[in-house]
Amino acid sequence: MGTVAAPNPMLTAHLEEAGWSPRALAREINRLFGPGTVSDTAPYYWRDSGGVPHPPLPSLAAHVLSRRLGRAVDVDDLWQGAALDSSAVVPATSGMDLPWSVDSTVRVAQDWLMAGLVDRRVFLAVSGGALARAVCGYLASDVSLGQLGADRHDCDSALIAQIEQSIPLLQQLDDAKGGAANLRYVGAQVRAVSLVLAEGGHHVATTRRLLVALADLAQLAGWMAHDAEQHGLAQRYLFTALRAAHDCGYAAMAGHVLADLSVQATSLGQANDAVMLGEAGARAAGRSTPSVRASIGSRLAHAYAGAGRASEFDRARGEALDLLDRREPHRDPPWMYYLTPNHLDCQAGYSLVLMGRREREVGDARRGNGFVGDGQRLLRTGAHDWHLSHPSQRRALYEGSWLALGCATRGQLDEACEIGRTAVARLERVRSPRSVRVLRALGADLNRRTRNQAVADFLPELREALARQAA
Repeated sequence: MGTVAAPNPMLTAHLEEAGWSPRALAREINRLFGPGTVSDTAPYYWRDSGGVPHPPLPSLAAHVLSRRLGRAVDVDDLWQGAALDSSAVVPATSGMDLPWSVDSTVRVAQDWLMAGLVDRRVFLAVSGGALARAVCGYLASDVSLGQLGADRHDCDSALIAQIEQSIPLLQQLDDAKGGAANLRYVGAQVRAVSLVLAEGGHHVATTRRLLVALADLAQLAGWMAHDAEQHGLAQRYLFTALRAAHDCGYAAMAGHVLADLSVQATSLGQANDAVMLGEAGARAAGRSTPSVRASIGSRLAHAYAGAGRASEFDRARGEALDLLDRREPHRDPPWMYYLTPNHLDCQAGYSLVLMGRREREVGDARRGNGFVGDGQRLLRTGAHDWHLSHPSQRRALYEGSWLALGCATRGQLDEACEIGRTAVARLERVRSPRSVRVLRALGADLNRRTRNQAVADFLPELREALARQAA
């Protein structure tokens, strides 16, 4: 790490304008690009001693300050030309401004191949207009999917079958271990299918099956990257999945991917983007099976909760439950295995806790507590107390973290610590930075309640576990 001659006045001014301490800047970088991207104390050195970080940190710092301030912040301005910029830092939409066609999707697949098995690029998550342009094919009310001709003899069935058979096993691995555990391996499978697709010369039926497999794998990689809090990478994979789904007429997956992007936008506090994406997903999957539409509707409800739109949350949740009652399992895609009425209840549960905490933040504690209490009741019926040997540990960790946070929000400290302790025990088996973020919020709440004996006993355990996650 190099230095400039004096403390950095430009970084100081930008931090003051943002209302951030250097530690807050570090935490936002880690939130957007993954835990451990930068130490909590490094930006103090940048600001106070003129430290110049190595790439890609200058670009990442400029990016998060741009998001905070609502205008472009230039790397050269922040470090007065002393920082080396990194061409490896690119928007998630880089190179995606292409026609919606099979040829364009093959070009996107080739881009994954050109980057290599160990991709050194850092993708910046996009929002607003850039995000809308990336999914523009699905923002209209009528979406035309599928550009391939009639099926012909499929001569590569053995290879395609091998690819297809691996996908459910990878999905189960994600359920058990969390998104950060095997993300690179699943990314390698995306590249493997991209290689076969890019080789070309396939019959139409083979091309269609390859596009379906690419959509399935890129969606899985995108969701895992979201769970790993690598939000730009998540978008890059999900944009790839969306294009592949478009080209092979895979409407259920197109809607599912848009719903994933909606959930991500809610987690990033981008309420308008989340609602736009959730509504587009519902339109894209309008003719899919009832369970697919129910899953997408439940995620749209989550977006409404994040936006504080309670009546629309209730409507979307009710519609999702009604759709699931009309489920036709024999028509469902294989990846709908996870969806049950209780899964929808628990999604609504943490959505209500989220909405309630935001109501409290704007000063309506009574209404906020009501939402949180309703969310707790739903979450108590779910996965939080599943045995540590259960195959869906990631779900159990995430729901348990939200339930503990809901209890802490309402001052139910003994229960918050008991449920939080179970969640912490799962961190030995699951790598889910998305869940860890909820546990960090729990720790911040409990840190103000240390006179309670249960909190005093549990808080050191929580801090130690979170420190191990950041290491």
